[in-house]
Amino acid sequence: MEPKTYFIRTYGCQMNELDTEIMAGQLEKRGLVPSSNEENADLLIFNTCSIRDLAERKVMGKLGRIGRGQKNHAIIGVTGCMAMAKKDALFRKFPHLDFVMGTNNITELGAIVDEVLYTKRPVFKTDDHFEENLDYLIAKRDNKLKAHVSIIRGCDKFCTYCVVPYTRGQEVSRPPESIVEECRRLVDAGYKEITLLGQNVNSYGKDKPEWNCFFHDLLYKIDQIPGMERIRFMTSHPIDITVELMQAVRDLPSLCEFVHFPIQAGSSRILKKMHRIYTKEQYLEKVELLRHYVPNVSLGTDIIVGFPTETEEEFLETFEVMKQIRYSIAFIYAYSPRKGTPAIRWKDDIPEEVKQDRLQRLMDLQNEIANEERQHLLGQTFEVLVERHNKDGKMLKGRTRCWKKVIFEGSEDLIGTLQQVKVHSYGHQTFIGELASPLHSLSLSCR
Repeated sequence: MEPKTYFIRTYGCQMNELDTEIMAGQLEKRGLVPSSNEENADLLIFNTCSIRDLAERKVMGKLGRIGRGQKNHAIIGVTGCMAMAKKDALFRKFPHLDFVMGTNNITELGAIVDEVLYTKRPVFKTDDHFEENLDYLIAKRDNKLKAHVSIIRGCDKFCTYCVVPYTRGQEVSRPPESIVEECRRLVDAGYKEITLLGQNVNSYGKDKPEWNCFFHDLLYKIDQIPGMERIRFMTSHPIDITVELMQAVRDLPSLCEFVHFPIQAGSSRILKKMHRIYTKEQYLEKVELLRHYVPNVSLGTDIIVGFPTETEEEFLETFEVMKQIRYSIAFIYAYSPRKGTPAIRWKDDIPEEVKQDRLQRLMDLQNEIANEERQHLLGQTFEVLVERHNKDGKMLKGRTRCWKKVIFEGSEDLIGTLQQVKVHSYGHQTFIGELASPLHSLSLSCR
């Protein structure tokens, strides 16, 4: 029976969220409507993540609880990175699955559903290479102010702890004309903020040198779109952050002054073992250069503690780097081995209690740095994109150009606009402010 309703549960990164929006658009073009819950859906899709062990265990537990007896006519599929990592082993573990579709087969969702319907047999599609023929304009977006736009898929860096090159394949850039057209349509539809996505956005265009359009060139093209308010991008690899990109952050009015600049570790030996392709000294030089060009830039980072053979002294190098750079945002994780990565061949020799101790010390340091930064920013005025009411519905909520959460009193008609807000206090990680008078309409700092 042709499915009439669908439900997609998404795990993982922004790229997975965008893939879910594209799949939803494909299904709604086919005539399906979204279900409010998974129990009543005719088509149930789990769009999965394999980057962290916890994310994978959540999916495995969920799939284990779902059986065909729960709803005999439901079609159940697994997509995303876990589909690529586990492949046909998912069918052996979960015989109630109807299809497993890899990240590079997203264009084939309709055909896969048809094959399940007509053959009554499980379908398995996990190609290693992505063909750039995806209709991005079909994406079904729930957020009407902010949108993700894919510019490059895959990764060629092969960090030893990461499964992405094996689950997303090699880097494939999307034609610049297609990206600019999608961004133009989004602006025309009223979108205020666009985040350009890729496993490594800085590599954009390197696989297509004949285009003569690299990441900074693309940013200049998008900034020229009439009505473009804000551009963000993620994620970056430090080795590919160029002077031209730094100058674009400085010069382009729509480009937000926030750069995710993941170091992963503060020890050059550990960085080499991770295959990060840069030393601590090279990383620090790039940070110094970026801050030279963009003095008010905010930086984010990713850090892994407890990588195989990491000593206490090497951990302290990471600790000192964090104290020196003072990131605005830090995502900190304890290392967990991932099957299919080069690091799996090394003994996971750091005891879990040591990992957790190092994790907590870094988190405490980051909280201290963030609190000091918040104290410093009190009294300043920021441009805020007003997104919605806060949880209690009494105040408006939005973010600054550099990703700070702000709430303030204001009328509902301000939602979807850019406002100048002067912050006077904060609670936890959220600033509290008030609309600034016209005399104070210029931000003292983007941060």
